[in-house]
Amino acid sequence: MKGTFTLGRIAGVKVAVHWSVVVIFLLVTVTLAGGRLAPLYPDYPPAVYWALGLLVAVVFVASILAHEVAHAIVARRNGIEVEDMTLWMLGGVARLRSETPSPGVELRVAGVGPLTSVVLGVLFAACAVWLDMLAAPGLLIEAVAWLAAINILLALFNSIPAAPLDGGRLLRAVVWKFTGDPVRSTVIAAAAGRGFGWLLVIYGFLSILVTGTFAGLWLALIGGFLIAAATAESRQAQLRGVFAGIRTRDIMTPDPVTVPATTTVEQFLAGAPFGQYRHTAFPVVDADEAPVGLVTVARVDRVPVPQRGSTTLGEVMAPIDEVTTASPGEPVIEVLSRLAGVSESRVLVLDQDSRALVGIVSQTDISRAVTWLTATRDRRRAP
Repeated sequence: MKGTFTLGRIAGVKVAVHWSVVVIFLLVTVTLAGGRLAPLYPDYPPAVYWALGLLVAVVFVASILAHEVAHAIVARRNGIEVEDMTLWMLGGVARLRSETPSPGVELRVAGVGPLTSVVLGVLFAACAVWLDMLAAPGLLIEAVAWLAAINILLALFNSIPAAPLDGGRLLRAVVWKFTGDPVRSTVIAAAAGRGFGWLLVIYGFLSILVTGTFAGLWLALIGGFLIAAATAESRQAQLRGVFAGIRTRDIMTPDPVTVPATTTVEQFLAGAPFGQYRHTAFPVVDADEAPVGLVTVARVDRVPVPQRGSTTLGEVMAPIDEVTTASPGEPVIEVLSRLAGVSESRVLVLDQDSRALVGIVSQTDISRAVTWLTATRDRRRAP
């Protein structure tokens, strides 16, 4: 998902935040502090409203994070590794290292997210009742009650049967169960997601035209996000269909050109490997020829000219732990799920035993393979 920044790691899983989370964080703070709490309870200093609004916004984002962490926990318990999680304004997207093996697992992984939000909503509601019984300040009760309501709404919205929402995953699981075809079920769920997204976009803009306010703009933005995400999911499903049964070794470029980590940027450019080989990314190796990272044209170009003589490739490369890797016998469809959203857009193929570099997969390799496999499939279907 584009437009994100890394928040950190939870249980070894990278957590990224979409720009929409920052927007919703500010919106919640401003709306509560100035538009809800102050008119209802006007006797407090302004600092109290803003502090409470800020605190509620933090708890709301934490609720979204808990929703997504629940997906990751259930996925891991079912033997599925989670590549990363990206939070957005009304939920999140967990990128799995491999596909869910059955409709039952898909149902459990998808269903736990809305369930977590419902549980949080009930807990916040119970806390609001308890605070009311203790005669706590109405300002505090109102804030906790808002958290209860927003978590219930979060659960309901994410349960709508439209990908990439959790309800879309539930729809996919049901269709998969009855058809036995995971690719077809994904395409159907993605189509539902695009349809729902367009409804939100149309309704949002009609609301702007009718009311003369920009309240409907949020619905239009959410709809646009759903359309883009559902379209990407449908394409991924179609790729999984094309690459069914294909291994990484079948599409990789073997024995890629490598560069030593101790080479300076100036030496690297003087060697003109780009002009000679026409590559835009090179695996970086140490003195023992073991892969330690990946360097690209963009990374080299960011080094100021005066510093290129003293800056080594080892200093500007993407370290190996930040580069997507795969084994030669790994299914391509699993590699594709990890490659999505990776800035370097390359996969280093390492020998499963020695961890030696044996190949590289780029978007060009994937496009070439899609062209050949599609042509072969169409030729086999021809009468």
